[in-house]
Amino acid sequence: MHSALVSFYRTVVRHKLHTALDIGGLALGIAVFLTLALYVRFETSFERWLPHHEQIYVVGTEVHLPGSAINGVYPATMGGLLEQMQAAFPGLTGTRMRGGTGGGVVRDGVTTKEDVTQVDASFFDVFALPMVAGQGAGALRDPAAVLISRAVAARYFGHDDPIGQTLTIALDAPVRYHVAGVFEDIPANSDLKAGLLIPMPSLPPPGEWAWNKWGTASLTTYLRFPTPAAAAAFAAKLPPFVDARARPDVGPGASKWLSLPLMPLRDVHLHPVGAESASRRMMVAVLGAIGLMTLAIAVFNHVNLATARGILRAREVALRKVTGATRATLIRQFVGEAVLMVGLAALVGLALAEVGLPLVNAAAGTSLTVPYGWALPLLVLLTGVVGFLAGFYPAIVQSTYPAAAALSAAPAPAGGRGKRRLREALIVLQFTLAIIFAIGTLVMMGEVAHLRGSDLGFQRRGLITVASLADKGLAPDQVRSVVSAIRRLPGVNSIGLATAGPGGDGSSIADAIETPGQSNGGPILQLVSVGPGFFDTYGARLLAGRVFDGRHPGDDSSNWKRWNAGRMIVLSRQAAQTLGFATPGDAIGRTVGYPRPRTIVGVIEDMRFLSTHQPDGGSYYIFYPDQPPQPVAAVRFRGDPRAMLDRIASVWRREAPQVPFRGDTVDARIASLYEVDTRAMRLFTIGAVLALVIACIGLYGLAAFDTARRVREIGIRKTLGASTTEMLRMLVGQFLRPVVVATVLAWPIAFYAMRQWLAAFADRIALSPLYFLGAGAAALVIAAATVFAQSWRVARAEPARALRYE
Repeated sequence: MHSALVSFYRTVVRHKLHTALDIGGLALGIAVFLTLALYVRFETSFERWLPHHEQIYVVGTEVHLPGSAINGVYPATMGGLLEQMQAAFPGLTGTRMRGGTGGGVVRDGVTTKEDVTQVDASFFDVFALPMVAGQGAGALRDPAAVLISRAVAARYFGHDDPIGQTLTIALDAPVRYHVAGVFEDIPANSDLKAGLLIPMPSLPPPGEWAWNKWGTASLTTYLRFPTPAAAAAFAAKLPPFVDARARPDVGPGASKWLSLPLMPLRDVHLHPVGAESASRRMMVAVLGAIGLMTLAIAVFNHVNLATARGILRAREVALRKVTGATRATLIRQFVGEAVLMVGLAALVGLALAEVGLPLVNAAAGTSLTVPYGWALPLLVLLTGVVGFLAGFYPAIVQSTYPAAAALSAAPAPAGGRGKRRLREALIVLQFTLAIIFAIGTLVMMGEVAHLRGSDLGFQRRGLITVASLADKGLAPDQVRSVVSAIRRLPGVNSIGLATAGPGGDGSSIADAIETPGQSNGGPILQLVSVGPGFFDTYGARLLAGRVFDGRHPGDDSSNWKRWNAGRMIVLSRQAAQTLGFATPGDAIGRTVGYPRPRTIVGVIEDMRFLSTHQPDGGSYYIFYPDQPPQPVAAVRFRGDPRAMLDRIASVWRREAPQVPFRGDTVDARIASLYEVDTRAMRLFTIGAVLALVIACIGLYGLAAFDTARRVREIGIRKTLGASTTEMLRMLVGQFLRPVVVATVLAWPIAFYAMRQWLAAFADRIALSPLYFLGAGAAALVIAAATVFAQSWRVARAEPARALRYE
């Protein structure tokens, strides 16, 4: 070990440039790998902190109607499903959760937003939440009891004992509860959003008309099984259960159109529930691959530089052989030096990861830290494996050099054409991966920019939505009062109400347009209820017919008792196509649906409120002359958005203080739909830049080595008449040849990968050749700049000095 340390020190001192490039490139690769490994570990660790998490399953609702835009798996069920399951399967252990991102605590007439969740009394039969104080199991049988998290307890009671104290909590309506227990804060790696747990009401909440309607999704249902085999056995019983229970709502053979998949709790976070989760899953996989490939680039670079450095040490190896060193001794020395080199790079990489984590956290919206109990063993393992792999090949190569040949050569041997080809092949691998990253970054940036600036069918500039208006705690008269107060604000041009809003606010109903002869009920469209001013406020574009107004009494859909008599509806363009109309004009005046007729009075351009990850089957709109139930308000304004938001919030606190205010600009709501993709783009960009930096470090090291070996050759060529320009062109061209090969190899791989990624978007950009040409050109320019200085220095050297070299 002592001899390895001494040899390592001498190598570092003698070859400072190579050592700095080697350690720097490898440290960068290790830092990227470690950082992205932390991110992947975080994303794949959701719910694994829960005791017995492997026994808990989420009941999903899967819709599979031919040609329907709502097909997919949803991690929610109708409200009364658990009761029906327990009636059919006695002894079944389960619980339900409703809420988690709404509600608040009322103090002094003002509501502070908190994550209030309704749960069954059986909650602790499924979830063994760690308790800090008070009761857990059994406490929720008291309808007036509440369990709060440690953070909520500190926020409202400070250092006082919260047990037995009271809180007024507003979810559907303000209710007074007494604190029965305090549970440990739910960690960041969890989708369970719960700061306060209150008992689930024994009767369906007011306004939940679809509580027991099959195919709806009101809350989350959880089941617990002792073994995976027990869960699988129960899942096999569900199709007959669905056929028997869902027949009144879905029809005969209901399990063909609707099923209840059981999803392990630990898999739900990355389960492909809709295209957003599929995108998240792909993002985690891609970023994990980037971490591995960046590390691979760094290792290739390390092996390349180690091989080049080993050739420079041919005479040292020969002298050691002459003085009695055996091949095994030399191999141990080289491998030992490589392990020390990798170990030093690992320490530098760990420091770089610590420094870079704030940047990654800002880009990804996380709060990652380095867990040394996990990171240090990983780095030790990495040091041993990479050090051995990186040192073994140069050790074998150097230990086989004939001592006489090495000592008799004027210059140190270059290693032959085969060794040079190997070094070039490693450069090709490095740049192939780096260019793939670069193309992926450009495509992601293009898609995210396209999504943020794409035409959504309405004017989103100068538009604010107020989602808190849909809160069940507001009475209709209070909604009218709030809307009137907002309308009177200076700078407000108009206000429109609807049951849905941009960014997923509110809700729309999937409704089948009954068509005779279709066993699945007919095409499914999204039903949106709108009030006066909706189309004008959004700036919807009319394609044919008219929109609703107060001059046509038949437009009124507020009287549900007259539903079977027929309704006037407005279609989106996509809805008209889904219903089979060739042009928007063909739909006007036509009646669809049976036995509930709907007469089409207008067709508007598609207005996309949700992510383009989700396919759009179209929407139809019905009209409420007063206001639709539980509406989302859209406010068209002029002036500064932040100032207008502040004025609307002030009105809200005055008119509806019992409900937390939720409002934002439409631009911000639309941006939130693509937060996962934006984070992926940021992380991908960081990985791509660092991968290209590492590849250029390797190319620079190769250029430094190769130009040093060719000083005499350059001198001879210049003596025979070659110009500096010709020498420069020859050297730069030789170093860029691997980059050109890497570009050609990277293009088809990147094309396939990015086509798969773009397939998750309904609205996507074309894979323009400019992305590929731009990434390739950028790689060539950066590579040329990297090797130019070395090539210029050698190419312009005086022939006489070059021929005196060594």
